[in-house]
Amino acid sequence: MPTTVVISQAQGKNPAKQQLEAELVAALSSDGNVEVSLVPNLYDLAADHSAMQFLRSIPGDVIVLSWLFPRAARWILDRQNVRGHEGVSLLESKSDDEESTDESPARKNGNGRHGPDDTKKNGNGNGNGHGTEPDLRPVPNRKVYCLDLRDHSDAKVYIDEIRRIANESSMPLFDLFSFLKTQPQPERLEKYLRPLDLLAEQKSATSLDDDDDVPANGEVVRRRWYPVIDYSRCTNCMECIDFCLFGVYGLDPLGSILVEQQDSCKKGCPACSRVCPANAIVFPGHKTPAIAGADGEVGDVKIDLSRLFGAPSAVELAARERDVELVRDGRDTVGLSIGIPKRLKDKPKKPRDELDDLIDSLDAMEL
Repeated sequence: MPTTVVISQAQGKNPAKQQLEAELVAALSSDGNVEVSLVPNLYDLAADHSAMQFLRSIPGDVIVLSWLFPRAARWILDRQNVRGHEGVSLLESKSDDEESTDESPARKNGNGRHGPDDTKKNGNGNGNGHGTEPDLRPVPNRKVYCLDLRDHSDAKVYIDEIRRIANESSMPLFDLFSFLKTQPQPERLEKYLRPLDLLAEQKSATSLDDDDDVPANGEVVRRRWYPVIDYSRCTNCMECIDFCLFGVYGLDPLGSILVEQQDSCKKGCPACSRVCPANAIVFPGHKTPAIAGADGEVGDVKIDLSRLFGAPSAVELAARERDVELVRDGRDTVGLSIGIPKRLKDKPKKPRDELDDLIDSLDAMEL
């Protein structure tokens, strides 16, 4: 039976996004090679939401289309035990090409090359060998493909790619609907295999707050804000737990960093992402692509002309953002005195380069 396709809906009620989702559902619902389902935005789903339980119940290959960077979607799923080997899409990623300056070949397919399973891992599943303990969770023998719905406005582009993936799938065929009927409380999960009914139900819903997503069978999904750790990059350096003063981060029994209290994070604050030396912390809802999950760098660039005119560094900006949230909590500001990345202390001087010469020449000018 078919490959499972999951469409993760956009936050809010943008008509263009809703139209694309509806076109995909309509086209795929009549395709005998795929089984399409519709779930709320991945980033907003709590661990006990029935949509997340549905995602965990899928045993074979799955194609997830969301309004998130693939790296962000992949690690949201991974942390919720929706795991598998990384499936590589052939779609070009317009989001990365237009919004990020990273020109590495890893970005050409829109999925990047930093996935949960594309390197030998230590620690929390990172591929850099800096962790403390191996990730002992088994990886299911299936592939998880993550596609970004922001890359193309034409539903046919995605439909063609989905059909290509489905035709090349090496997984044994299975009947997902029959499989779900063997699980506990199947009535909570079967609804996600009726996306046309869900769309009709959502269209008739009118009593929602601006911060609510359209409910799925009575379950209202509120917008959330929390960090997602990319464990293919994380070195378990602990700088995030030192920097964050709101109890968001914790350690698992093996001493590896994790996001322990998602909802303790301060809405709109990405400060810990700016100080992470490995660029491993993602905030999928942030407007800056590198922070939201694109494959570029968050803070450091070779020549940042804004620094010449007094703009703060990434670490200084992170400290300011943290201070704002401390004040809102009725606490004292700490500035740069607490949790500043260790790599900045006793940092050896670099050889002079063109930027140093440019700064000296500007200092010498009488402006």
